[in-house]
Amino acid sequence: MFVEETARRAADGLLPSIENGAVSAHPDSSNIVLLAQRSEVAALLPAEISLSWNRAIDSLHPSDHAEAFSIVSIPWQQRTVTVIAGNDVRGELFGAGWLLRHMNFAGPSPQLPSHLHVFEFPEKPVRGHQIGYRFKNNTYDAWTLAQFEQGIRDLAIFGTNTIQLISPASDDQATSPLFPAPALDTFLGISKILAKYGLDCDLYYPEMRKDYTDPAALEAELKDFEALVRAMPRLDALYVPGGDPGHTSPEVLFPLMAREVEVLHRYHPQATVWVSAQGFNREQYERFYTLLDAHPAWLTGVFFGPQSRDSFFTQRKRIPAQYAMQFYPDIGHTMHAQFPVPQWDPIFALTEGREPICPRSLAFNDIYHHFQQLHSGFVTYSEGVNDDVNKIVWSQLGWSSKTPIDTILGEYARMFLHREGSQQQLAVRAIRGLEEDWNGPILANHQIPATLQTLETLERDSTPAQVKANGPWESLLYRAFYDDYLQRKLGRERNAEAGALSALDQAGLSSADRVAAARRTLAASKPDTVEQSEHDRLFSLGGQLFHDYGLQLSVRLYGASNWERGANLDRVDTPLTETAWLNNAIDVALKQPEESARLQALHALTHWQHPTPDSIYDDLGDPANEPHLIRGLGWEQDPEMYDTANDGIADRTLADGWRLSWLDYAETLYEKPLQLDYSGLDPHRTYRIRVTYAGEDFALPLRLVANGDIEIHPARLRHSNPETVEFPIPSSAVAGGTLSLSWTGPEGSGGSGRGRQVAEVWLLPE
Repeated sequence: MFVEETARRAADGLLPSIENGAVSAHPDSSNIVLLAQRSEVAALLPAEISLSWNRAIDSLHPSDHAEAFSIVSIPWQQRTVTVIAGNDVRGELFGAGWLLRHMNFAGPSPQLPSHLHVFEFPEKPVRGHQIGYRFKNNTYDAWTLAQFEQGIRDLAIFGTNTIQLISPASDDQATSPLFPAPALDTFLGISKILAKYGLDCDLYYPEMRKDYTDPAALEAELKDFEALVRAMPRLDALYVPGGDPGHTSPEVLFPLMAREVEVLHRYHPQATVWVSAQGFNREQYERFYTLLDAHPAWLTGVFFGPQSRDSFFTQRKRIPAQYAMQFYPDIGHTMHAQFPVPQWDPIFALTEGREPICPRSLAFNDIYHHFQQLHSGFVTYSEGVNDDVNKIVWSQLGWSSKTPIDTILGEYARMFLHREGSQQQLAVRAIRGLEEDWNGPILANHQIPATLQTLETLERDSTPAQVKANGPWESLLYRAFYDDYLQRKLGRERNAEAGALSALDQAGLSSADRVAAARRTLAASKPDTVEQSEHDRLFSLGGQLFHDYGLQLSVRLYGASNWERGANLDRVDTPLTETAWLNNAIDVALKQPEESARLQALHALTHWQHPTPDSIYDDLGDPANEPHLIRGLGWEQDPEMYDTANDGIADRTLADGWRLSWLDYAETLYEKPLQLDYSGLDPHRTYRIRVTYAGEDFALPLRLVANGDIEIHPARLRHSNPETVEFPIPSSAVAGGTLSLSWTGPEGSGGSGRGRQVAEVWLLPE
């Protein structure tokens, strides 16, 4: 691996020579790398430098920690011997990876760092990532085994020691039109690759049958399970989720797992066993804890993942200390997810979607440190390569949580972007810039053009070898162009929309003249040459990314399973303003029989947010337009938003005739109320509340109360999507000039805890 990866990055492309056995003198003055286990090194070195190595090792005070390594530079005969000494075989692997990450490949031949005096060992014993060879995945269903081997090697270079494979039978189709080989063949092939590299191969095995109290279903499951684990060349751990996917209650799940563990240990006797409480409701959680209190001997520990109604901190307190806990963090999704991007502009959510290219190094650094004391390691949940930067960040933090983020990103830039020196610094700035592109309202974000400019500077100064068929590089470019394109397009379309609304509200003109002027303004809005070129570049990069990386950015063009699975090239042309809704509403207004009614209807369109004097409006879901929303703890203290209101968006587009204020919404999880607080109200006036209930197609019955105990309406489901309704506010609720509104849903729910979605709220004085 060390030799091949060095040659792959070297300008001359030459393979360094490999010799087995003791280090011997050579006629040339080339430097030497010795790779061995620590117990073997002294016998492999020439006698005259063996003592120097022993002194160096003694001064490092190395421990016997698993997977640890030392790297020492020793001068010898006008050359340097660089010794990578692993405590074990994996120590050799990770030591070789460390040296690769620190070599300089800018010159005609690779340069080893000098004066090395390093001893390192990992903080977390499990540092892993999940691979799903399945149709849903945004990348891996297009990969060959050779690509998987390179991907696994890349992760190992950064300290990954575990790959978790999703069972071929999960909540997905049995095959994908992009599969280069049958699912089981590839699944077993990856297991074989992991055996070759000496890395852990774990199995994520959701229990998907309908009812395991049915003896026939139970026996069929055990038969399928045995066939799979018997065929796996390597299997180190079994992970069974309670849900996501799956739906088996704990009192049924535990006996099933006990039977499966008996089968597992026939073929892989040292394999560990892990279970999660994902998807359980409150009652099921209590039964889960009770079962753990019985201390089942077949269980190794519990993993914590998405769709967990009890927090990681709560679970650690409730679960017996004998059971280790592992983390199963979602690092690939930006919304409707475990760690949503906080206060994300709804335009990004509408277009770039749930699974975009999403380097979030700073956020995941904070998230890692927030939870690091609770777990013995992690396996990240990923759906492809859109989160590759995040994988590297997690691997390195799992090795050493003190590693600065810029150090990790710098090594990423060296290894995958082939950048050194000032180019490496620019690459780090660009990766961080992509994360900053998503901070705050899109039109006010000055980082967006700066990030693209940084990458365009790098592109101008690149050699063909740096950028040719380079998926990681193309990913960064694609995201930067997408962000900048959205900013340009949104600015243009909103200017046109504002002009049209102004025309509709123009005093002294007839309704027909107002409408004609508005529609001329909308029709005149066309992309300029820069916007059009960025649009075209996105499609070009989309093709390159599919060819070079397997990334499926379009359903129609590249066979993605769904637009939500990273296929945001399909949203490049979607409207960003409410033109479709506006045109439909204009048509309705013009059908009014009287001119006065037509003018009144047009006035209502242009004054949507403030239909009456002194009205108070919140567009929930738009972080820039929800001033009365009580945010809660905030994502820094509450990364999973258990006690923090979150902004979301429905899976529709403005072309469907919705307003953006209907598409975006605020929600809270599980029992947390969604709350709006008002002050400065006139206690002598009476008020009504107008609410738009809208969002995704699933919904929970919501109850609305004022000031904690005054019911505005009982629990109710919306009757349409969207639905706008009005209710009176009792005078007593505003007697003090303040008002608190709280929406609550059912108690004790499980699953994701989502569905309390409120889109718009007006407080209207009578």
